[in-house]
Amino acid sequence: MATTETGTAATTLTSQASLALLKDVARAMFPHPSFPDAPYEHAVGTIVAAAEADLRVRAQLEQGLRDVDVVGGAPFADLDDAARLDVLRSIEGTAFFEHVRTRLVTGLYDQAPVWDLLGYQGPCPDGNGYLERGFDDLDWLPDPQIEDPAREEIVR
Repeated sequence: MATTETGTAATTLTSQASLALLKDVARAMFPHPSFPDAPYEHAVGTIVAAAEADLRVRAQLEQGLRDVDVVGGAPFADLDDAARLDVLRSIEGTAFFEHVRTRLVTGLYDQAPVWDLLGYQGPCPDGNGYLERGFDDLDWLPDPQIEDPAREEIVR
């Protein structure tokens, strides 16, 4: 049976031990040392919510968490970063891994606080795109020389 750093068995998906283990897996898959726990906890919540709607997915996640906690020879929470990465590589391609990875991509990175942490300004609010929003101000680069085969001179 899977254990966490507190020694509590991770037996069901919604147990505190399973949620903590899933958060550790999320941090190992998408490591951002400067991120607080909240974005990862939110992303884990989206995984759990999806599993609550599908008994097969729930069972798959519960079994996957038990597996993750024993594959490395020690509880996942006790492993260093390199060993955690080895565990994830060993289960890469499994249904558990693919489901968690897919859900984390959107569950983690589709949060405005995460956008702020990454320096992303978010989608263009006015729908007019990004061309006139300061992203084309490459004044620190020389003007490119463009040779147009239809013209004899160089266009600047």
